[in-house]
Amino acid sequence: MLKKQLTPYLLVSPYLLHLAVFVAFPVVFSIVLTFHKWNIISPMEYVGLTNYVRLFKDATFLKSLINTCIFLAIHIPLQIIVALFLAEVLNQKIKFRGFFRAAFFLPVIVSGVVVTILWQQLFGYDSGMFNRLLVTIGLDKIGWLTDPNVAMTSIALMATWKNVGLYIVLFLVGLQTVPAHYYEAAELEGATHTQKFFKITLPMINPTIFMVVILSTIGGFSLFIEPYIMTGGGPLNSTISAVLYIYKQGFFYYHMGYSATLGFFFAMIILLVVMIQKRFVEKDK
Repeated sequence: MLKKQLTPYLLVSPYLLHLAVFVAFPVVFSIVLTFHKWNIISPMEYVGLTNYVRLFKDATFLKSLINTCIFLAIHIPLQIIVALFLAEVLNQKIKFRGFFRAAFFLPVIVSGVVVTILWQQLFGYDSGMFNRLLVTIGLDKIGWLTDPNVAMTSIALMATWKNVGLYIVLFLVGLQTVPAHYYEAAELEGATHTQKFFKITLPMINPTIFMVVILSTIGGFSLFIEPYIMTGGGPLNSTISAVLYIYKQGFFYYHMGYSATLGFFFAMIILLVVMIQKRFVEKDK
């Protein structure tokens, strides 16, 4: 009887151990760390709310939040529009449909570092392919990664190319769940393709759209590899993201306590944004 009672606990113990060591402990430790000053080498020093006071006075952190919001404002609508358009096309009966689906998804499984280095070469001012094409057609070169007004847009374009394949797959799943008889009935009523798209397709795939928006938002907030490799946060901090700034505070300057404070505050921002999106994007069926 005792063996039967203990067996379920023994079976779930590996998961509970993993949860305690790799989730619960880091979360608790990071919260405790927000009230301390620590450079990894010296013992932790309790500083109370000093890190939080510093956070609200940190102009660079505010700049990183604004940059992240700019990235999201460009990246999310662009990614949804492109992914939904391509999913609609790939949902039709076209030749080599399987090949195109695989081709669009391929960048998703390629290392982000590799993709970033590739696009860094494409964005090169003198030798980059994009500027070569502009010069060929008689236009001026663009500082894709050197112009503060253009750099974040360039990163958003690259991130969209990298991730759009995943959302194409999600939209394809959503499109294939729409009952065909809705479209047949609409055709009998003389509805155009545009009317069917806005009156049938969009309302029916609303849960998929909501999921894509949430995933895109979380992914956008975690922007790190692209600015870290392509620009280092420059020029003039125009591409420094919140995650990159948190990383620099922790592992460049060894302000571990302040870095933990920034991370905790940023996590609360993400939670708030997701809750707002859930309130205004998701609709009852």
